This record gives sequence, C-alpha cells and structure tokens, in this order.
Amino acid sequence: MKRQNGKREGEIAWSGLSGVSVAICGWEIRIGPMGKSIAILGSTGSIGKKALSVVDALNSSLEKGLATEDTEDTEKTNEMDSRLRGNDKSVNSVGKKLATEDTEDRRQRSEDRGQRSEDRGQKSEGKRDSRLLRCARNDETSVKADDKYEVVALSAHSNVELLAEQVRRYRPRFVAITNADYVEQLRCAVGDSDVEILAGPGGLVKIAGLEEVDIVLFAVVGVAGLDAVLAAAKKGKTLAIANKEPLVVAGELLTKTAKESGAQLLPVDSEHSAVFQVMQAGSRDPIRDIPVPGLVRGEEVSRIILTSSGGPFREMSIEDIENVTVEQALAHPVWDMGPKITVDSATMMNKALEVIEARWLFDVPVDKIEVLIHPESIVHSLVEFVDGSVMAQLATPDMCLPIQYALTYPRRVVGIAERLRFEEIGRLTFERPNLQKFRALSLGFEVARAGGTAAAVFNAANEAGVSEFLAGRIKFVNIVELIEHCLNKHSVKTGVSLEELLEADGWARKEVKLACSPSASSG
Repeated sequence: MKRQNGKREGEIAWSGLSGVSVAICGWEIRIGPMGKSIAILGSTGSIGKKALSVVDALNSSLEKGLATEDTEDTEKTNEMDSRLRGNDKSVNSVGKKLATEDTEDRRQRSEDRGQRSEDRGQKSEGKRDSRLLRCARNDETSVKADDKYEVVALSAHSNVELLAEQVRRYRPRFVAITNADYVEQLRCAVGDSDVEILAGPGGLVKIAGLEEVDIVLFAVVGVAGLDAVLAAAKKGKTLAIANKEPLVVAGELLTKTAKESGAQLLPVDSEHSAVFQVMQAGSRDPIRDIPVPGLVRGEEVSRIILTSSGGPFREMSIEDIENVTVEQALAHPVWDMGPKITVDSATMMNKALEVIEARWLFDVPVDKIEVLIHPESIVHSLVEFVDGSVMAQLATPDMCLPIQYALTYPRRVVGIAERLRFEEIGRLTFERPNLQKFRALSLGFEVARAGGTAAAVFNAANEAGVSEFLAGRIKFVNIVELIEHCLNKHSVKTGVSLEELLEADGWARKEVKLACSPSASSG
C-alpha cells in the first residue's frame, strides 16, 4: 500500500492481469489474483507433503468456483437480455408520446430533468468511494482462471522415489536433489518428464531466486537451506517459513535482509501463524472496509503467549523422565510430526526454539514472550495488548490451516482443515511449564537474550544430541546436558555473517560428537 500522487480519491489507478489498484482516501490498495507460483523446498517431508495437499484442495475449490461462476454468468446474461428487450419496448412507447407533446413543454421538462440530474450527481459523488470499494471487493473475491496455484519447483535431500512421484503428478519446471549422489537415480525415475534437475545445495539457491516463483515455502530440515532462504529474501520474495532454523540460527540476518529488500516473511509454524493472524486483527477499517497501515505496532503489544501441548512427559516426574525410551519420546499425544520434531516436543526444545523465532519474527523483546502449557492444543497462541485486551487464534491441531493461510495470505478461503466444535471440546486448560523438568525451555530464553552465535550453537547441539538419542547411544536426559555443555564452552559473537553462524553450528556438532565418543565416556 502506498500514498497516491496525482490521483483523485476513488480513481482506478492501475489494472492488469495481476490485479487492480484503487486509490481510496489517498491510499492505493492493490488487489492481485489469488493464484501463485509456488516452490516447495523439502517437499518429501511431512510439512512439504501437507503443503501439496493444501495446493490440491485450493485448486479443487477454485475449479468448483469457476464452474459455479460460469453458470451464474450465463444466468445473469440471459436475465440482462430479457430486461433490455423489455426496455426497448418502453423506449419506443415513450418516444411516440414525446412526439405528440408541445415543444415548449419538452424544453421545460428537459430543464427540470437536468436540474434533478445535477442534484443526483452531487449526492452520488460522496458514494464514489463505496462503489469502488465494492468493485475492489468483488475483484478480490471472484474466481478467475489465473487464480490457480502452480507448483513451479520441488526439492528433497535423498527421497528419490517420492520426489519422482511428485514430479509426475505436479509437473514442476524445476526439481532439486540436494544429495548429489542421487541425481542420476532421480533422472532415471522421472523419465521423459519435462523438468530441469538441479543437484546439490546450490539447486535450492537457484530455485529460491527464480523470477517465476511468487512464494517459496521452506520446509528443509537443518541449516542446509539457509543460503536459499537468504537468497529468496534478497530477491524480495514471499517466504513461507515452516522450518525453525532460518529464524533461530539467522533471525537477525534474515529479518534485516527482508527489510532491505521488501521480502515478506510468513510463518507456517502453528504458534507463530497464530500470533501473525492475531496481529492482523483490526487491521481493516470496519466502516470503509479498507486496510489501515500500521494499526498493530510493537509498542501496542504487552505479551506474546506461545502455547505448548506439554508433550508426552507433561505429567511425568523428573525421576521417571530419567529412563524414558525412544518409543515413549516419539508417542506425541496430539501432533503427527517427524521423529526429530517429536523429540523436541518431548524436551520442550521446540518451544525454546519458538521463543527465539518469535523474538525476531515479531521484533519484540524476549521479556514480552511467555509460554503456557495447553494440553488440548486448540488455542495456538495469544497476544495481550497494552490496553489489557487478549486475542487468540483457535483451531483444530492441523498444520494444513497455517500452511494454507501462508499460501493464500491475505485472503481466507475454504480449506480442508477440520472445523472446531466447542460443545465437544468441553473446556480449555492452561498451566505454567515446569522449568526444572524442561530445562531446554529456560535455556531458550537465555539464548534469545544473548543473540549472535548462541542460537546457532543451541540449535546444532540439540540436533546432534537428538540424533544420538534416536540412535540409542545416549539417554533422553543427556540431550539437554549436551546442549548446556556446548553453550558453556562457547564464546558468543554478535553481529555475525552467515559464514560465522555456520562455523558455530559446525563447532557445536563436533563438540557433541566428541562428548559422545567412547573415549570421552571412558575418560
């Protein structure tokens, strides 16, 4: 949205295939088509697969909408033709009547009609904005052929079979396999599909910078995709961020780059999507139905409250947690996630990482961020404003909804997420987390305050520790002990480059490996 120069209020300022721009009350409101060209990086993971399901559902809904509108347009055309035929008869009748009237009478009536027309023109001038607003809203909500979502690019690390299946189904123009050892296998699997195959991590960077891509959904596990995230941000793309690493490891660098280029960061994580949605509340003038820029600002926020299910060990004692198994840690009571993220939920490391994400994504001090245990996982986050108002986003625990909101933003359309039935929920409960039992969470707040390379070490040590636990080489409680060990040995640097962040990441991984080696155990 930008201030118009040389345009009358309510004048159509620009139009084209990509939308319409209307100048209203001095502000230009640009409304584009719903459809977008999408690149999904990490398409074979759980989030990537859900994102493709959302794309299928959106396109299916749009196709039904097009069919409905075609029928309605035909009915409206027939009705208009009928009315015009009736109006022709009326005009002929009036013409005959006028032909018999006196010339002076006709002149007088003409003058009267002219005066009434002028009066109506003055009255209607004040309604110009509202008519154009209705026009803009109709353009925004009507379905067009170019509203469909096109999957332009996909990527995976090594899951060739599923990636090839996705290529055949969605027919992207580009596909990347970041483990170059599998490129020939992928080439054989896709056969004669008209797709450009990219090998190695550089393929993600190329996809992220493609001119034909409107939105890049990042669901790449680990720091492997950081180069691509920053490349997309530098290009001013819309980034739908599903993995935590971009904002945890490089939050300061990424948000700075996005501000400089005009890139838009849209959270896909359910908690941050909830906060983001709440931040939009009230950002439209309910009377004129137009966006109001900057209505919700950082100084208006008193607290951001992230919710957590509490994981599988919420009610377990500290003593019992000492001996939990991998199977117990992977048995999440609510969410269906991958192994690493599920273990993070069990340690509450996922919430610690989300605190760091929120600090950068919403540009708020760490002291304004809190965490509450909410076992039902219906309230995904809350925002308390300085006037004491608290707003929350509620939905069933289904990642399809935050994925869809990121893809369709700023619009809301019918989706595949299950609807809430409050009478079936019964009640919603909240409690404070036990920071002694879940030490990862308290460490997360400390790391968020420290900034710099601390978060890179925090994240890498956790990833390495979880891998050791899943492999059966360490106990569950050793994960957080390894993280603390690395943080205690690390000297934090601030104002760093991506290379320095990756160096800190690599150091922490080596430190964990060294600490878990047989020689370290015997010593």
